[in-house]
Amino acid sequence: MAKILLNCILASLFLSSLSCANVQPQARAHTVTVEGQAAINKGMPLLAKKQALQDAIRQASMQSSATIHSRTLVDQNNVSLDTVSMHTAAAVSNTKVIKEWTADNIYHVVAMVELSADNSCTPHYRKRIIATAFPLVKQEQVIAYETQDLYGGIPRELNNLLMESGEFIGSNATNINLYPRADLAPELQDRTAYRPSKVMQIAASNGVQFVLSGVIRDLEVESSEYMRGAGPLAFARSLARDVVARRGIGIDVYVHDGYTGALLLQQRYVDDVIGDVFIPATYSVGSERFNATSTGGKIAQIINQASTDIRQSLSCYPFTTRIIEIKDDTVFIDAGTQERLNVGDQLAVYSTTGNDLHLDGGLSFIGKDKQPVGILTIRTITPRYAIGKLEVPARELGVKVGDWVKSW
Repeated sequence: MAKILLNCILASLFLSSLSCANVQPQARAHTVTVEGQAAINKGMPLLAKKQALQDAIRQASMQSSATIHSRTLVDQNNVSLDTVSMHTAAAVSNTKVIKEWTADNIYHVVAMVELSADNSCTPHYRKRIIATAFPLVKQEQVIAYETQDLYGGIPRELNNLLMESGEFIGSNATNINLYPRADLAPELQDRTAYRPSKVMQIAASNGVQFVLSGVIRDLEVESSEYMRGAGPLAFARSLARDVVARRGIGIDVYVHDGYTGALLLQQRYVDDVIGDVFIPATYSVGSERFNATSTGGKIAQIINQASTDIRQSLSCYPFTTRIIEIKDDTVFIDAGTQERLNVGDQLAVYSTTGNDLHLDGGLSFIGKDKQPVGILTIRTITPRYAIGKLEVPARELGVKVGDWVKSW
């Protein structure tokens, strides 16, 4: 009995040692104290304070190598926590201002910045995204008696997953095809002199920050060339191809910034299936019957992975919306409770400076140069819009309807 008990104890110790050996050490967060500075322009200390805090966070982020995130809380005009997101720094889980002062028209901030080891951020605001169609590069790869829902169904289900995450407000425009030549995607093929790109037009007309698009690059069923020949064996192979075959799957996913037209994410997903590779015409993407098919199941996995990749890629990207109305120093913006804005939040206002910007010798219009000109403090929230106050009347800052408001 004692020998059995001893063996059990030894076995338990052995298993425990194996378990411990497999535990990966977790990266630890650490805190640094840094100073940031910014010039006070046009008598606007709030803008200078935010820029000084961003400078402090940049200084801290140089000590690590990932992404950056924090959150702004304002208590009686004192910044206790600031929200900043950028891709060039370490992830910042908390930022506390411990000292601030002005000297020679320079705003100084000393902050304690907590650097985490995670490359992604925890989004504070919900961002708007619109899904457009995923055209087939080769239409003949989906036969007549198969589902015709892939074109709109894949982006629709991907958009649904993004909304279910709680990080996005989604809308569908799967009747819009950004790529008349799907084989050339993600080239937009709509360069028109002195006009915004199609992405920017869609974003502006639908009031969204991001435009989701993609192409179905491959759905080819294995070639039947090898089945040619004479005799019963060749005939049997030809019949078997309708029941058991191999099919390639290739789907490209793109996300553009609707404000600038910039391509923020480009990812290709490839896989293949063997078996009954055809999807019946009555099956729609996302349905239980669709996912139960060999090809549909693989496409569902790709949609899930693409959703995860988009969320991680955009988690540190700043929240952006537009000014929809201005009355003196009171500004109405196209975001409210549904975007998780709160009274007291402070957002940077970006206004147009200079002339239109073009590329390719002036042929491609890419928008207008935008620079931060002030800080908007949110005073009133409704479900669909918010109202804030500027430090200086909008007319003195050159702020106009249509200008951008960003989280940093």
